[in-house]
Amino acid sequence: MTERKRAMPVRGMKSAAWRQSFRRRLLNWFSRQARDLPWRRTHDPYAIWVSEIMLQQTQVATVEPYYQRFLERFPTLQALAAAPQQQVLRLWEGLGYYRRARSLHAAAKEVVQHHDGRFPEDPELVQSLPGIGRYTAGAILSIALDQRQPILEGNTIRLLSRLAGYTGDVTSGSGQKQLWAISELLLPRKRVGTFNQALMELGALVCTPRRPACESCPVMSLCEAYCKNQQDKIPHIGKSVKYEGREEVAVVIERRRRILLRQCDVGERWAGLWDFPRCQVESMQPAQQKRELYEKIRQTTGLEIELGPLLTKIKHSVTRYRINLTCYRASCRPGTRLSTRGGRLRWIPLRELNSYPLSTTGRKIEKLLEPVA
Repeated sequence: MTERKRAMPVRGMKSAAWRQSFRRRLLNWFSRQARDLPWRRTHDPYAIWVSEIMLQQTQVATVEPYYQRFLERFPTLQALAAAPQQQVLRLWEGLGYYRRARSLHAAAKEVVQHHDGRFPEDPELVQSLPGIGRYTAGAILSIALDQRQPILEGNTIRLLSRLAGYTGDVTSGSGQKQLWAISELLLPRKRVGTFNQALMELGALVCTPRRPACESCPVMSLCEAYCKNQQDKIPHIGKSVKYEGREEVAVVIERRRRILLRQCDVGERWAGLWDFPRCQVESMQPAQQKRELYEKIRQTTGLEIELGPLLTKIKHSVTRYRINLTCYRASCRPGTRLSTRGGRLRWIPLRELNSYPLSTTGRKIEKLLEPVA
């Protein structure tokens, strides 16, 4: 069977009666089961935009406190655009995927400069803003303005592929095209934003990746995957991510009651954030790791260092990497001087580290440090 034939919507999805029944059941369920989330209490495009960016690849429970703090500090699009990037990154610290914050900030500046500070209503203009793709544009415009825009993200990909019995690869170009078509086909003429939120809610709470609660699903009898007992096989995802192990070493360099921080450059992991000097090492042997570390720290900072005691070891993940991070205290050898490095290296009093946006592991290291006497 070809991908094209497998992908076609089935069980009457194209009939007006089927779609009407689906919408009615979904919206009735949502009116009873919808979670009370702060971004559902507004129709402000800016506030909804912030929530959608934060929710990308991040759980709702994690986002809620960040969202509230962010809007308290930057209550309007204009306030965000006027803020220094360091303040934006500091408030984003811990959410990860910091490119989202940088793009949000850049897009706010663009709206102020080119759209008189008003969030655009044209979908093409919205998608031209940094960090906004088709899904995010559709979510903002449908929820805030009730525009008839389809959405497709993790929860709805899973829900719609099961609903249609789509057995092809949902990450492929043809799979995405089919699912976008289904999403658009199901849109009501009114209450589009509510409908789209209901789709995402059903996917999040009922049509879960593993062990979906089919018996609690309001559209169970309309679902092709359920009727064919294929919930565990759908959606089909192509190649899984292969994770790569890395060994990294960080150093807390102390000098004259100050600690050295380095700002990550454009194109680096955590660009714009500050971090303790760190580097990747190839060897698994501690002695060889230290030799590599001495040379790379000298290249990065201009400093010759002496390693002190081990401070901590941290295992963490970043995108496709599984990282073993070893952190040491260190001091400078007499006579060495810090490289200028365009202002990206600074000696900071420990008490001021809290005002600098750090990586997640950087903040964990900072919490282990005692105030410098």
